[in-house]
Order: sequence, then C-alpha cells, then structure tokens
Amino acid sequence: MSRVLVASDLDRTLIYSARALALTGPDEQAPRLLCVEVYQGLPLSYVTETAAALLAELAARTVFVPVTTRTPAQYARVHLPGPPPRFAICANGGRILVDGENDAAWSRRVERAVADSAPLAAMRERLLDGAEPTWLLKERVAEDLFAYLVVDRALLPADWLDETAAWAHDHGWTLSLQGRKLYAVPRALTKSAALHEVAARTGAGLTLAAGDSLLDADLLAAADRAWRPGHGELVDQDWRHEGVTALEEVGAAAGEELVRRFLKAAAGE
Repeated sequence: MSRVLVASDLDRTLIYSARALALTGPDEQAPRLLCVEVYQGLPLSYVTETAAALLAELAARTVFVPVTTRTPAQYARVHLPGPPPRFAICANGGRILVDGENDAAWSRRVERAVADSAPLAAMRERLLDGAEPTWLLKERVAEDLFAYLVVDRALLPADWLDETAAWAHDHGWTLSLQGRKLYAVPRALTKSAALHEVAARTGAGLTLAAGDSLLDADLLAAADRAWRPGHGELVDQDWRHEGVTALEEVGAAAGEELVRRFLKAAAGE
C-alpha cells in the first residue's frame, strides 16, 4: 500500500466551508461534522466524522499528499485526521513541503519554469484594469508566483471576465473562478508537475487524484485514476477526461465518497 500515492485537492474536494457543505436534507438527518480549520478564531472548514475516520485510514495505508492552491501559510491552518502528511503540494504546484518545510530546489525549478509567462506585475495590472469596488473585495499575491481576487461573484461582469481571460491566455496565464476567488496562474505553474516530482521521490507505482476546479484538471489527467465531485468548475465546464470518474454526490457527501473511492482503488478494487 505504501506505493500508492493519493494526491487530493482540499477546498471543495475534501474539506468544505459551511456554505459549501450542501446539507440539503432535513436538519435532523445531517451528518456529524469535524472542524479541520480555524481562521481568526472561528471555525472555517469541515469534513464529516465518517470522512475523518476514512481519511485517517487512508493516511495509514497510502502516501497521502494534500494538493492545494493555498499558500503554505494558508495550508498550515488545515489539520486533517491522521499523522501530518510527509509531502504536501501548495501554491498550485509552486511549493512542495517536505515534513512541513519548503523544498528550495523545487522552488528554484518552478521560478525558471514560469519565466516564460508575462511578469506577475503585468498580470496584476490587467486584473485591476477596469475592476470596480462594487465587486472587487480583495486583491492578493501568493508566494510571488500568482495573483487572485476575492470578488462578489453575482456582480462580476461577464464581459470583463471574458476579456481578462483572453488577455491571460495570450500572455501565458490561466484564469480560474472558484467560489468567490478569481485566480490568475502562470500556465507553467501546475499541480501535475509537482505530482510527478513527489511520485518519483516516493517510488509510487499507482497515483490517484481528486479535484473540483480547472486548476485541478492537469492533476486529474496526470494520475492513473482520478475522480471529481458532482459540483465545481469542472462540472460547470462539463470537463471530462479518460480515467477520470465523475461522482454524483455534491458537498460534504462528495468528500466522503471520494475517500471511499481512494481506499477501494488502493486495495485494488
């Protein structure tokens, strides 16, 4: 089992904010929840207690690697069941953490790879061009690698989004809208590249993956077997790929089902 590597996205794949849990049934039938992240003294992200038990089992039976667009500092707030993962992939593949510490050699490789895209400063300028305070809530830079906006999605102009996405594409960048966050990421900055690196280091013979957004698409395509939940950007775009199974479950129920699928696949089922 130690040669099976499980690489999973976190937000809206394994862990869920209160608004993303999708608890649509009667309240008295809602699953018990475990908080796995606190931000500014308040609970932020959850898994079901069933998913928590399954995750602990998964961590014991496989090489479990969290994969996220979060920065290392944002990732550090997440405390999943089981022992801390030896490897974690952060900043959309821009950072590999080994026992919680940044792998400097990988960071240098990433910096060389993203040099072919337009500079980060140019992408930030384009993101802010035409942005209105009515819908732009925050603007952030992550690890000096990529930028993102926190937006009021209901007020975000479709024409501005289309024009900005076209500019980004022409200049070596990718735009991805996930919930209230609009990410601008260099095209060479991928989760799949980091996955290949960790798989090589661990000698993994089988790689499994899961994710919900377009920034996860290359990760899912690179794995031997992969799954996506019944919600998210990939569903909205009707994204499909050979070897990627689309689940019907949404919200926290999808997170629970994904861990079940990982365990079955790791056992050869």
